[in-house]
Amino acid sequence: MTDTPTHAPQGNDAKLGPVARFIRDTELDTRMLGMVGALLLIWFSFHLYGALINGEGVFLTPRNLWNLSVQTSMTGIMATGMVLVIITRNIDLSVGSIVGVTGMVMGLMQVEILPQYLGLGNPATWMITVVAGLIAGTAIGAFHGWLIAYRGIPSFIVTLGGLMVWRGVAFLSAGGRTISPVDETFALLGGGPKGSIGAMGSWLVGLLGCAAILWILRSGRAARKKHGFALRPMWAEYALAAIGCGALLGAVLVVNAYPWPKGILKQMNLPEDTFVSHGFAFPVLILAVVGILMTILMTRTRFGRYVFAIGGNPEAAALSGINTRWVTLKIFALMGMLAALAAVVASARLNSATNALGDLDELYVIASAVVGGTSLAGGVGTIYGAIIGALVMQSLQTGMVLIGFGDGSYRKIVVGVALVLAVYLDNLYRKKTK
Repeated sequence: MTDTPTHAPQGNDAKLGPVARFIRDTELDTRMLGMVGALLLIWFSFHLYGALINGEGVFLTPRNLWNLSVQTSMTGIMATGMVLVIITRNIDLSVGSIVGVTGMVMGLMQVEILPQYLGLGNPATWMITVVAGLIAGTAIGAFHGWLIAYRGIPSFIVTLGGLMVWRGVAFLSAGGRTISPVDETFALLGGGPKGSIGAMGSWLVGLLGCAAILWILRSGRAARKKHGFALRPMWAEYALAAIGCGALLGAVLVVNAYPWPKGILKQMNLPEDTFVSHGFAFPVLILAVVGILMTILMTRTRFGRYVFAIGGNPEAAALSGINTRWVTLKIFALMGMLAALAAVVASARLNSATNALGDLDELYVIASAVVGGTSLAGGVGTIYGAIIGALVMQSLQTGMVLIGFGDGSYRKIVVGVALVLAVYLDNLYRKKTK
């Protein structure tokens, strides 16, 4: 075999422990490993605490993990966009209000406007509604980006104003009413027993995902070899494949272990002892698709390189010929579109559009991105880190409820402490790597 190993044998290899050598040879991101370790610690801590207090741990159960994945989806979708905003040294405080106003736009579209022209239950209703919501969110985000990039108003001020303006618009658009129920097909996008793909669909997703992981590893190795770059040892490639496929197939087993409730079985005229798996919920699949597309955008396109260049040094990026103002406008337009997509999931899950939709979500989205390793100093951040950060934040909130601290005040305290701690650790990490 003529492959060149990643690291030539060195005398100091003997000083490295097996874990350090494993991380070095597999090239795993140490920040990601730290976040995953923290996530697992949170999960096991809440589960064991529940077992000690109540005699039964309820956190690490298929039902709770399935619900946790659905609850994380909305925040995770927006956090992927917030990464780009923060990397370029900006901030967006308006995403929660954009969720509220676009959710209300979609609620009015499918409940009061479209039925007048298409009738009730028309199969085109949900599609037109989603498109209208995405266009509205993109337009709002682009307007914010124009004010920031072309009028020179700081992003903090623009989006703080947007937080208040769009929340007021959401209230006035429906006169403070709750708009419900939404279209039946639209409601499936929020998850639930009928808003999931079932056992067979989940296994298909899992197998396709494993095939994609193997293809990525193989094509990445071929690209390295073609350009003469050092290669990972083959055992490291196999280890990465095993970790990726193992995690994905493990997730399939968990979501398939959560059955439909008896009430739904009765509605479907099925015997109460019938076991029907939920499988992956649509919001989780939407988050997965968004995560993949955003990762490709950030790592495989010129736009992604421009984003990191602006975050690293805005002045140097402008002098190098990058149209920083146009890139900034597109970033905020993309953020608005993702907030509208999150509104699709949120309103579908609630089966209604309410004035409280997205309230304070901007804080959790920013916290998710920062906890996931996005530096407020700019220039550093990953999409997968933001999604893991969203899962960490949602795990903290869910765990607090399960162990008896359901009061929102406790959850806000925990989220606030986690955010400050994440920024402090980021500062330590940057000082260490300088």
